[in-house]
Amino acid sequence: MICRVFFFGLLLVGALSSPTPPSTSPSTTNSMEGPCRIFNSARSADCLGRQLSTIPWETFPTTLEDIDLSYNKLQTVLADDFHHLPKLRVLQLQFNNISYIHDDSFKNNPLLEHLNVFNNSLEEIPARAVTPLSHLQQLYMSNNLYRYATLDEGFSKLAKLQVLSMGGPLVEGLKKSDFQPLKNIRLQGFAIKCSSNLSYYEPGSLEVIQTRQMGFDMAVDQRPRALVHMLHDLYNKSFTALQFRNLFEFMYYTGDEDIFQGLKYITAYQLIFHRGKYNENLLRMALTNLQVAPIKRLRLQYIDFARSPTFVDSGAGSSITDLKLDRLDLWYISNPDVLRFDWRFTWFNKIKELSIQYVYFNFVPCDSWAEMEGIQLLDISNNRLQDNYLSNQRCDYRGYMPNLHTFNLSTNELTSLKDLSDLTREFKRLTVLDVSNNKLGSVKMSQGCVWQPNFTRFIAHHNSFDSEALNCLPTTVQYLDLSYCDLDQLNMRYFEKAATLKELLLTGNKIKFIPSDWKSPSLQSLALDGNSFGLISTESFYGMPRLSRLTAGNNPYHCTCELHAFVQNTVLKGMVNLTDWPWNYRCYHPEAFLNTVISKYLPSEVSCDIRLVIIISVATTTAVILILVLICYIFDLPWYTKATYQIIRAKYRAHKEKAAGEMSSFTYHAFISYSHCDAEWVREQLLPCLENNRNPYRLCIHERDFMPGKWIIDNIIENIESSRKVIFILSRHFVNSEWCNYELYFAQQRAMGKTFSDVILVVKEPIDPSSLPSKYCKLKKMLSTKTYLEWPQQVNQQAFFWEQLRTVLGKPTMNQERGHSVKSRTSSVGGVSVIVCPEEGETPKTAQNNTNQEKNITFVKGSNELSNERQIPVVVF
Repeated sequence: MICRVFFFGLLLVGALSSPTPPSTSPSTTNSMEGPCRIFNSARSADCLGRQLSTIPWETFPTTLEDIDLSYNKLQTVLADDFHHLPKLRVLQLQFNNISYIHDDSFKNNPLLEHLNVFNNSLEEIPARAVTPLSHLQQLYMSNNLYRYATLDEGFSKLAKLQVLSMGGPLVEGLKKSDFQPLKNIRLQGFAIKCSSNLSYYEPGSLEVIQTRQMGFDMAVDQRPRALVHMLHDLYNKSFTALQFRNLFEFMYYTGDEDIFQGLKYITAYQLIFHRGKYNENLLRMALTNLQVAPIKRLRLQYIDFARSPTFVDSGAGSSITDLKLDRLDLWYISNPDVLRFDWRFTWFNKIKELSIQYVYFNFVPCDSWAEMEGIQLLDISNNRLQDNYLSNQRCDYRGYMPNLHTFNLSTNELTSLKDLSDLTREFKRLTVLDVSNNKLGSVKMSQGCVWQPNFTRFIAHHNSFDSEALNCLPTTVQYLDLSYCDLDQLNMRYFEKAATLKELLLTGNKIKFIPSDWKSPSLQSLALDGNSFGLISTESFYGMPRLSRLTAGNNPYHCTCELHAFVQNTVLKGMVNLTDWPWNYRCYHPEAFLNTVISKYLPSEVSCDIRLVIIISVATTTAVILILVLICYIFDLPWYTKATYQIIRAKYRAHKEKAAGEMSSFTYHAFISYSHCDAEWVREQLLPCLENNRNPYRLCIHERDFMPGKWIIDNIIENIESSRKVIFILSRHFVNSEWCNYELYFAQQRAMGKTFSDVILVVKEPIDPSSLPSKYCKLKKMLSTKTYLEWPQQVNQQAFFWEQLRTVLGKPTMNQERGHSVKSRTSSVGGVSVIVCPEEGETPKTAQNNTNQEKNITFVKGSNELSNERQIPVVVF
């Protein structure tokens, strides 16, 4: 509000003469080399502050429309400087040292609309140079060195002129004829500057001026009555703003004449007194006339106020009791006594909006609150107020400020929310409280707050709040601003109570996480940008069903699937409007995505959808299991697994037996593996030829040599391991026997890591290796790569077969004899009841004590139904 200054006021202050037309951003325009920057597609030239002493016209393209040559060292403007710029519309020459402008300088610039020669050294008004400019709308030529303010008749041709500022420190006065050329021109703004020692003023000088805004920069210290004539010239005129600058520059007015009496005949929306010396007497004259003047706003800024030494308080009360203003601004006044004008506060009684800034008062008497009964908006920001300055425990605030709805206490030094609640509790209509830029928020000073129930807006940004101090805030608000309050976490208890909260600003804090239990059922707009949390998800806002606007950029986001899902739900589905999307949303973690715009973070669907991951995992696992089952079925892996398990069990038991004292070594020259269908051939052909001779071989066959009572598997493994060689009698019946397959597998395991020289293959009848089942892969390989013996059907060739077999078996010598001989277990081969290798699906054989035929323990066949199977668990005898 304090930065809002009317256009004509800027002219008179002298800091600025006119707004600088906005330049196009260099990033979107071209530029050329030279003393000036040419941009905006060669339509604009920036020569500001280049220390130029002459105008570099030769570098200007003919397409220029806007040239800024301000703040240089130019001294003259020649006829050829701008003659090749027919499109020129804006020319800024302020703050140079120009003393001469050629009459034809702007002859070829018929489109010129804005000309600024403020604050130069012109010794006369450049009338001949500007009068040809029929399109001229704004002309700034004040603060120059000409001595007279008389305008040439040619100014009457400037029919489009809207703003005119003129005069300077050497203009000693105004004459009635000075502004006659303007009598038919309706201006928007007119400003006149005269010498600080005004010498003359002819009544009627300003009578012909028609304008919406008027400003005077002249001191009437020596001729105070000049002000009476100036105001008289403005009788019955209406202005949007009327400003007097430095009205009394060097001394206070001590006269008795009411020099402001003309104000009551002037209609103005706003009256401004800028700078100057004002004592109590002069201010009383102005306020007295304003009580009846049709003026709605008054601003006193940068004035030097002093008490009148001759004023005597008679106790009769203030003379200003009926000052009706829509707004009163008291800004940058060095003496806070101005507030207690006439030693009373009654002049505030009928003010609707009161703004007191940079006055630095340090005490608010109890009666001042009582006198401000008409105030609806009170702004006492920027005054360094402390708690004890503002709130007085001795004051009874009941019934005070009955119409106040907005209270601005920002930019002070307040620390206690408790004192604020005590002060405003009785302000029954107060709905808006601004306490930003203070020192509020400590837990100690935020206890026991009781607010009146009408608050709808609470503005407290730029304080330092502890999370527990939030409990001291009013819970009836609809708008809450806690931006830049050093909050590192939120107090959910407060937000549960603030059920009507609709808009919440938490920008620029240090919030590290968003609570999952945050419930604000009425919240519609939330600002969380510039905090410290990295995780955000849709679950974070489940407790805010009405949330429609969210600002959450400039946080150190962790780019995860959860964040991606949040973006999908908010941005793409339109559930919540992210007001600062997408450029303020960047990845901070992981390092590979640092500074990546989150809108470009697109993780795969598989990595983010847990349901899809589960489905794929289950499907893959199922497929693998099915493949493994298929492989097991094709390659008989269960059978190999079972056989391996039996080997391990048997070796473990053998190891236990050995530890118990049993000794084992090669007991047999060979272990014979054959099918039951080939048992007759083994008994009648093989055994007699190898055992019944001078150097007999000791052979192991299951029919006579397996130990009764042992597991069949253990008997097989033990006897194979106790045999130097293993002879397999191969036939079609052998291939179909499950037990023969076991014996072959165990023999292979025995030879693991060795050669297969201990395995002897005897093919009793022709076998096609390709016709063997897949589980006989080793046998296939052995038949393809190993020399085997083939039983000849011709009798004359059988003797040679036996000789070959004995050669393969070697000489019948043993490393160690077994503790008991074969004879001890069987009386003869012919008396052996044979237990044969059954085919697949056979029932196991059992061993029985055949007392009817033989005395020794033997293995016998079972019933006809069980004759083709061996039982794995146990041998019964």
